[in-house]
Amino acid sequence: MLSKKIEAALNNQILLESESSQIYLAMACWAETNGFDGTSGFMYAHSDEERGHMLKIVKYVNERGSHAVIPQLPQPKHDYKSLLEVFENLLEHEVAVTNSINELVFVCLEARDYTTHNFLQWYVSEQTEEEALARTILDKLKMIGNDKGGLYLFDRDVESITVTSATSLQAQ
Repeated sequence: MLSKKIEAALNNQILLESESSQIYLAMACWAETNGFDGTSGFMYAHSDEERGHMLKIVKYVNERGSHAVIPQLPQPKHDYKSLLEVFENLLEHEVAVTNSINELVFVCLEARDYTTHNFLQWYVSEQTEEEALARTILDKLKMIGNDKGGLYLFDRDVESITVTSATSLQAQ
C-alpha cells in the first residue's frame, strides 16, 4: 500500500494529467474553429495521450491498494491570438508537468518508495520528449513568423513532426 503522502502526490499528478488533456482539447477546438486542421488533429491526439497518462497513474494507485481520486477540473483557456501563443502555452504547461513529475520522484526517493520511483521513470522520459517536441515546434513557428504560406505548410505538416530526444537514444 502507498503511504498517504505518496498517494496524495500521485492524486495531484492525476489532476495535472487530467488538466493537460483538457487544455489540449481546448487548444484543438480553437485550432479547428480557426482553420488549423493539422494543429487540431495534433492537439486531439495529444489530449488522448494525456488522458492515457492519467489513466496509467489511476490504475497504478488503485493496484497498490490506495484510492485514485478523479478530480473536478477548472475550465481551460480556450481563446488564443495565434498558433505561436498556442504552442508557447503548450511548452509552458509541459515544463510545469515536468517540474511536478520531478517533485514526485523526489518525494518517492525521500520516502524510499522505490517501486513508485521506478514506475515514474517512464514519465520522466516522456516529459523530456514532450518538452523537446514543443520546443521544436516553437522554433519552426518562430522561423515562419506571420508568413501565411509558411503557416499553411506548418499546419499541414504538424501532425508528422517528431523528435528523437536524448533519453530515447539512451534506450537504444
